[in-house]
Amino acid sequence: MSQPDLHLRTVAGLAAGLRQKEFSAEEAARHFLARMRQHEALGAFLSVDEEATLAQARAADALLARGQAPALAGVPIAHKDIFVTRDWPTTAASKMLEGYRSPFDATVVSRLKDAGAVCLGKLNCDEFAMGSANRNSAYQPALNPWNAQRVPGGSSGGSAAAVAAGLAPAATGTDTGGSIRQPASFCGITGIKPTYGRASRYGMIAFASSLDQAGPMARTAEDCALLLTHMCGPDVEHDSTSLDMPAEDFTQSLGAPLKGLRIGIPKEFFGDGLADGVRQALNAALKEFERQGAALVPVSLPRTELAIPVYYIIAPAEASSNLSRYDGVKFGHRAKDYADLEDMYKRTRAEGFGPEVKRRIMIGAYVLSHGYYDAYYLQAQKIRRLIADDFQQAFKQCDLIAGPVAPTTAWAAGAHQDPLADYLADIYTLPASLAGLPGMSLPAGFDENRLPVGLQLIGNYLQESRLLAAAHQFQLATDWHTQRPGGF
Repeated sequence: MSQPDLHLRTVAGLAAGLRQKEFSAEEAARHFLARMRQHEALGAFLSVDEEATLAQARAADALLARGQAPALAGVPIAHKDIFVTRDWPTTAASKMLEGYRSPFDATVVSRLKDAGAVCLGKLNCDEFAMGSANRNSAYQPALNPWNAQRVPGGSSGGSAAAVAAGLAPAATGTDTGGSIRQPASFCGITGIKPTYGRASRYGMIAFASSLDQAGPMARTAEDCALLLTHMCGPDVEHDSTSLDMPAEDFTQSLGAPLKGLRIGIPKEFFGDGLADGVRQALNAALKEFERQGAALVPVSLPRTELAIPVYYIIAPAEASSNLSRYDGVKFGHRAKDYADLEDMYKRTRAEGFGPEVKRRIMIGAYVLSHGYYDAYYLQAQKIRRLIADDFQQAFKQCDLIAGPVAPTTAWAAGAHQDPLADYLADIYTLPASLAGLPGMSLPAGFDENRLPVGLQLIGNYLQESRLLAAAHQFQLATDWHTQRPGGF
């Protein structure tokens, strides 16, 4: 039976419909595969294998028929092409890994598969997750469904675009300096980065190991809670950065009321650099929190501006180390013509990496070099500690911190010719990443150009449930998360 509205349903709604036999997992998979073909020009997907998807869907239908179905049985989902997968190529949107197939699934992928989710394919992103606009993909740029002339954000731009356009009900993303929250904001969806270490990094292609964290992107906070429940949990056998803590059901506390919640408002997040359209939407959203009984508390994060130079020293330093493995010897691209081993290394990396990746490798190698390590890298790590301390001081006065995700809404493709312009746009997301704190973006309105505005909520360590509950209560009272771009 045809179900023309399946792409309008949430993850929770799809899971309920599948259990109630309103439609089959195969019907759901075919519906989304057809939408992916219809909107291929959006550039959201890098790899699709319909037979692999339908095979997973039929397996889910068999479990549903036997009454043995796990929580997400038959629910379609797509994965950012930074997670390795056995059934789809994994490229990290780079020529360096073109055609690469992993012999195993990333832990996040395998856990969602164990929960019954059906994979729709691999999603576009900035090369090796380095970027804020999804313009650095080696294959094609992803477009913003709200306005094809605007960027979808990055690096998880394909994930955000796919969910916003209804090509997938949910997607995985990764957040190193804001790469879940910023594209979620630009595309008008919900996304959360959990506390560093909550979700395993095993099988997630590394950019900056002390910052990278996986998280879900979906339409609602309820969906993110459902997905995060299955994504998180200890994986200490595979990932040395994994927190050895039992898995948590983040859906259990969604009903917690906002009354009595103290929401910190950092003055540094609402300065002169914030666009008027973003400010107005956020002020209206914060009034809704107040209406439901939350208290707005002024706080200060005095080292906010230092987050940009600190991040763009630490992240490239770690990237230069992580990306040294791509040398053409064991896997990935290898130059065809070379004189000797050293020449092969040089030609392989020159051909395989794009401009932004090369830029960050060079910055990272520089700040780690003899004579500059103490002056740059060591100082950056010290300031990182101070930024984390600022948050702890703020959390003595509040339960959550609220503010913008980015200074503006999605900018025009090609507007930022200087890479520094992209870097500066990360000012509000970088502090929480450097501190390892959980943060999320939820739709909070539109600017004067009818472009989505995201509200960022930041919690203290391991406070994902509180974040998700606050977002859920806000979404019960508003309809911003239900708005959809025209034509999709």
